[in-house]
Amino acid sequence: MNEIYSFTVELSKEKEKKVEKTIIDKDTGEEKTVSVNEKFTEKEPVRVILKEPNRRQIEEADMEYSIEISQCIKRGILTKAMLAKKYSDSGGLMAETDAQVLTQKYGQLNQLQTDFTRLNTKTGDRTEEDEEKEKQLIQDIAGLRREIVDTETAYASLFNHTADTKAQNRVILWYVLNLAYVARGEEDPEPLFVGDSFEQKENHYYELDEAQDELYLLVQSKLATFVSYWYFTAGVTRADIEQLDKDIEEGNV
Repeated sequence: MNEIYSFTVELSKEKEKKVEKTIIDKDTGEEKTVSVNEKFTEKEPVRVILKEPNRRQIEEADMEYSIEISQCIKRGILTKAMLAKKYSDSGGLMAETDAQVLTQKYGQLNQLQTDFTRLNTKTGDRTEEDEEKEKQLIQDIAGLRREIVDTETAYASLFNHTADTKAQNRVILWYVLNLAYVARGEEDPEPLFVGDSFEQKENHYYELDEAQDELYLLVQSKLATFVSYWYFTAGVTRADIEQLDKDIEEGNV
């Protein structure tokens, strides 16, 4: 299994062991040795893995994004491009230059995503040139997303409730639910979230949340942070995420 990153957490596991104790017989007053079961808590290490997505999973995640943003627009929720265009034309809370830059970048991102989709739906055998172009498109898309996020950060209150943000949050959740695996001891990794479909995995996600499952509580926040970092950052490496993990543990994030 190719990994984006993995880390280890410790779960509390209750066990029993037989111990011998000396007691006083109430009837005879004599000492005697008896075996009793004694409960104790042991820490069990669990490795949490973020699997690297394959091409089909990337396509499915992109489809989930498209479905979510389409549904949001139907409900009357503006996209970031619509919002930026609105402020570019009329001014207001957003600087006109920032609005114009964002409008341009949204158009560039849309074109890159269209090119990526066309390349992945190309019929026939894929050439080395196709493979290189795909890698470059993935890097370009991630880089442009990062630039957009940097500009949007100053206007977070405006963009937090746009169709794009809701769709991005949906995609991050999709990746968390489909890429998260756990391995206990020498056992093979198994999906953290159980189900044959995104909807089933999502239901399991909320069941664990409502049950306040120990493993879920230990890893949920980290998984969302790591997937977001991987999704929005161009060329992110395992070492980059490892440093982020260290910063989280040391309270620097």
